[in-house]
This record gives sequence, structure tokens and C-alpha cells, in this order.
Amino acid sequence: MANSIRPSLRRPTGHRFAKYSLLLLAFALLWALSAWRLINHSARDRTYTAAASVPPRQVGLVLGCARQLANGRANAFFDNRILAAAQLYRAGKVRYLLVSGDKHGTGYDEPRDMKESLMAAGVPAERIYCDESGFTTRDSVLRARWIFGQTRLTIISQEFHNQRAIWLARQHGIDAIGFTAPEVASYGSFLTRCREVAARANLMLDVIGLRSTPKPTGQKLPIPP
Repeated sequence: MANSIRPSLRRPTGHRFAKYSLLLLAFALLWALSAWRLINHSARDRTYTAAASVPPRQVGLVLGCARQLANGRANAFFDNRILAAAQLYRAGKVRYLLVSGDKHGTGYDEPRDMKESLMAAGVPAERIYCDESGFTTRDSVLRARWIFGQTRLTIISQEFHNQRAIWLARQHGIDAIGFTAPEVASYGSFLTRCREVAARANLMLDVIGLRSTPKPTGQKLPIPP
């Protein structure tokens, strides 16, 4: 019939949405995989597990986290970083420790908690510097250079965290190596590693894709030689 209506050849909107969603997901997974491999490669041969093997540096940067978990139990990530930092200091591989973390309100102060724990482990108070504006790994690394005057660092955290911090540091002209704190074998560690995948992808997007890395501002507090 001349007046018959031809069936539409256009695909339903839902099909196009699903197609674009799958493409976006594939791109996101590829970006995350690329970020993971690039950061691992950047830190290759720059992380150490034995204090005796670590080249001496003036300052060790201890990356912060909460001393206690939300349920009130001790945070093994925190405890292991403190043990590693104290071990590195006692081995004479760093002269000063810069503890960098988040501080908000009167009840949450990562740098204070780290300093107190390091002092309890035998590190003299005058050898510990606190950065209360290390809200993110990026803040901690960049402030170590622009506020505390360091262009050569030993970063102290778990290996996956060290790798990301080393890559970031090298992107900004900092000669960084890492001393690996003992890993945490638990369900909490699995969740942390899942977050690490997203953190690496986001970091690469900011630094390489968007090039949005503001220079920290504030009073200069150079650590003496």
C-alpha cells in the first residue's frame, strides 16, 4: 500500500545509551590499567624493603593515615608506617622525619598522632617535623618540596602507596625513593587496594590529562641540612 508506514530503522534510545556506557566503561578500565602499569614502572628499583639497602637521605616523608579505624581498633597501616619510619631513622638513613597528614577539629590530628608514636618509638622530638595540611598524597608530596624545601626524599608508606607518591614526586622534579612499610593482609587491605586503583587513575587524569596541579602556598618552613 502506498500509504503504509515504513518501520523505523532507528535504534531505541536505550540501546544507544547502553552502547555508549559500555564504551565509556571500557575506556575507564583501559585508563585505570594504564595508570597502574605506568606508576609501577616509574617506581621500579626505587622502593626498598630492607633499611640497610636504603640510600641515605636528609628527610623521610611519612604519609599519614588515621591511628584508629572507625570501630576503634588500631589501624595496622598506621602502626606499620611508624615502625618503618623509626627503623629507618635508627639505621641512620634519614636525619629528619616529616610527618604529613590531615588535621581537622580538635579530635583528629594525624601528624600529632604520628609524632607521638614516633617519639614513643625512640625518635627525638626535634627530629620530627609536622605538616598539618597533608590532606592528600599530592598535598604531602608537593608541600614537602615547596613548603619544606626538599627535592630529595625517602617516602615511607606501604608499597602501593609509595609507588604512587614516587611517580607524583618525579613528575614535579623531586628525586624520590620509597621505604616499604609492612603490608596489611586483611579485608581492609583489599578495600584499600581497590581505592588505590581509582586514586591512580584520578591522579594521572589530573596531572597528565587536565594538568591541574596547583603549587602549594604558605609560609616556608625549610628543614635544616
